[in-house]
Amino acid sequence: MIEATSCGGVIIYRGKILALYKSYKNRYEGWVLPKGTVEKGETHEQTALREVAEEAGVKATIIKYIGKSQYNFTVPEDMVSKEVHWYLMAADSYHSKPQREEYFVDSGYYKYHEIYHLLRFANEKQIVEKAYQEYLDMRAARLWPKQSGHYSK
Repeated sequence: MIEATSCGGVIIYRGKILALYKSYKNRYEGWVLPKGTVEKGETHEQTALREVAEEAGVKATIIKYIGKSQYNFTVPEDMVSKEVHWYLMAADSYHSKPQREEYFVDSGYYKYHEIYHLLRFANEKQIVEKAYQEYLDMRAARLWPKQSGHYSK
């Protein structure tokens, strides 16, 4: 068994959540959250921020750690046990640019009920649910960072 650790983000801007659409030779398609493998010498926070910047072209700030998800999958030569550490993040704008080299063909910010139905994996839906509740609680307490137009009616 191969053990792998990744880190990623639930990125929110003005109440909407970022998702990426991945398409690889029709073998795997779906909406996912940005995440990637920890590189030597990196902290989990550094990995999460780097992956968000690389995969989505988004400049974000970590607000807080929101938990981890674990799952297994097979590769031709072995079974992989993956652990993903997730961070709630605030983006500085709606700008995103999917990383074509990683087969991301689209990206965008979606309302909670939209992204919940778009996301392909149950573990990512659970993380979004937790992250969005944290966001709502922080916003209600006025602890969420001000984003242009965020508190306007």
